[in-house]
Amino acid sequence: MFGANSSSLTPKFFILNGVPGLEAAHIWISLPFCFMYVMAVVGNCGLIYLIGHEEALHRPMYYFLALLSFTDVTLGTTTVPNMLCIFWFNLKEIDFNGCLAQMFFVHMLTGMESGVLMLMALDRYVAICYPLRYATILTSAVIARAGLATFLRGVMLIFPFTFLTKRLPYCRGNFIPHTYCDHMSVAKVSCGNFKVNAIYGLMVALLIGVFDMCCIAVSYTMILRAVVSLSSTDARHKAFSTCTSHICAIVITYVPAFFTFFTHRFGGHSIPHHIHIIVANLYLLLPPTMNPIVYGIKTKQIREGVIKFLLGEKVAFTQDT
Repeated sequence: MFGANSSSLTPKFFILNGVPGLEAAHIWISLPFCFMYVMAVVGNCGLIYLIGHEEALHRPMYYFLALLSFTDVTLGTTTVPNMLCIFWFNLKEIDFNGCLAQMFFVHMLTGMESGVLMLMALDRYVAICYPLRYATILTSAVIARAGLATFLRGVMLIFPFTFLTKRLPYCRGNFIPHTYCDHMSVAKVSCGNFKVNAIYGLMVALLIGVFDMCCIAVSYTMILRAVVSLSSTDARHKAFSTCTSHICAIVITYVPAFFTFFTHRFGGHSIPHHIHIIVANLYLLLPPTMNPIVYGIKTKQIREGVIKFLLGEKVAFTQDT
């Protein structure tokens, strides 16, 4: 089971136990997760296709939405197939390096998702506060650089997780009470001191999550001030309506994310472990599943594009900033 090197015991593989305490219900738990994953893949791939093929959607707001959809569907694909193998076929083994790779992609992509939500908030700020300069500020080059910066930030901040986790000795065993390889879940299996892992994880959460939330809060504060100053009720309603989809996406993403983060560090003994695991999975599956639905319902241009695609009719797109 183990291969030893000069400094530590390194397991050849980990065993992911799924949802501890609910092993008998794994099949039933897998059904909603599988359904959500299929919905997420279909919905997000559909959004990417629609944005790519409809010229009326070739605008900054929808480019950021396409980037969010790509991040969401990639995040789900990183974890759900392996999770379903655990639930359906009892295939619980995962190679040690494969576990580290999954851990890296899970955290990098969740960090990227947070960054894209921040960029979308800045997009709404420019659209509402500087509508006449919107197209000149958010050019294709600016959007590409912003997306690349968000990706590189995630890679550079998350990559040390793999080294910090790999250096730990795993002499207690190789059983992980989780459905996927999460940084702290893997570190807690170690018999060594993982304090550095916990501190660095907290620093990354501050540098990504808290920073992005602060930028989002500042953006919406400025948006609120600009909207309140509008004299027309219709203008205020229109400005607010362009933000509702994004606000829903923020709530759907950050609420389970903060629950998972804080229970891992401060509420491990007061909250049943199976609740923590289920919420951690919803944290990865709920945003990819709900975001296409929210944007499809709340965004008129996307609704019109879906109707045009399904019915093969020519639909006049409503122009909106």
